[in-house]
Amino acid sequence: MTTPARSVALIRRPLSRIVLASLWFGLLSLPLMMESQAPFFGLRRPLLVSAGVAVIGVLRLAVSRRAGSGAGGVQRALGATGRAVHHLVGQIDRRLLYAVGLAAAALIPLGLNRYHIDILTQVGIYVTLALGLNIVVGLAGLLDLGYVAFYAVGAYAYGLLSTRVGLSFWEVLPLGALLAALFGVLLGIPVLRLRGDYLAIVTLGFGEMIRITLNNWDSVTRGPNGILGIARPKILGFTISTPIQYYYLILALVLLTVFVVERLNRSRIGRAWTAMRDDDVAAEAMGINLVKTKLLAFGLGATWAGSAGVFFASKMTFISPESFTFFESVIILCMVVLGGMGSVPGVILGAATLVILPEIMRQFALYRMLIFGGAMVVMMVMRPQGLVGSPRRKVALGPKDRPRPTAVS
Repeated sequence: MTTPARSVALIRRPLSRIVLASLWFGLLSLPLMMESQAPFFGLRRPLLVSAGVAVIGVLRLAVSRRAGSGAGGVQRALGATGRAVHHLVGQIDRRLLYAVGLAAAALIPLGLNRYHIDILTQVGIYVTLALGLNIVVGLAGLLDLGYVAFYAVGAYAYGLLSTRVGLSFWEVLPLGALLAALFGVLLGIPVLRLRGDYLAIVTLGFGEMIRITLNNWDSVTRGPNGILGIARPKILGFTISTPIQYYYLILALVLLTVFVVERLNRSRIGRAWTAMRDDDVAAEAMGINLVKTKLLAFGLGATWAGSAGVFFASKMTFISPESFTFFESVIILCMVVLGGMGSVPGVILGAATLVILPEIMRQFALYRMLIFGGAMVVMMVMRPQGLVGSPRRKVALGPKDRPRPTAVS
């Protein structure tokens, strides 16, 4: 049985977390809810937020304590319900789900205005970028903070070849992808022995090197002035120019990206990436060539960034180094982490969420990043596997409801 000291320790730890969480939420809501003429120097509403979070935490703790010991507790019931729902969804043909999703993606823009279609097109660009980064970070476990550099390589490849050589969009699209893949391999060679923070620092430096080069190589890239007059795509003599036409073009690119990434995830190389992510020493002992596997991850991940860059340049008809800053790499990485590393549906959901929500919260323009940061912190604390976690990632994280041993007197 559990001793009194053990019981006090088991209760004190979650209570301290509840207090810290309530204070943190109150501090987070301070700039949103302060009233200049309210009592207590405008702290009434933040204090109410803290009190509300504390009450919710205490109630949740009480319910979990009561349900944890019983065989028919709430957690067991929720677990059984989740398994039943998963079994029910598993009975549905996945091809039917894909068909419904594709039909919705094709029909929804028909009833929207130009602004909303532009937002959906931007979602498609970031979905392509996030799926490419998911190969490097989610599957292979290589933290890349300079991913936007490959995006810039694809965009500038089309900008330069279109304005100076006269190549079309369809000719540059594979060339931009291959050029970005080459840069990905060149980045992967010097970082083969690095991991963790050191790998992140090197990739961050690579991204900044590309941006500074584009910003200062005036004779080629025109520096901060950028490249103007980039040609739009043409199909059989028809020029793509309207937002809905660009939407269907990026939809085709997204479908191709999803198909290839999903096939890679289920292939032999995908399993090798997962093994290397979980334990590279054990993976090498089992015969996996780590050099080849890492270079493939960097190269294939950069391929989709280059393709997205070509599309971005063709849509905007103007590019400059300011479009490829470090903040773009951070946003793309947040999409992968928020949606679920290694999960293709999760990454799509994460990209859509982080593109659409800022547009919805435009009335909170001064506090959007504050809300975004707080939501990311809460998400990583409450659900570290992401919105739609990968089954392999869930196994790596381990079950949360594993019973803990108790002290016996």
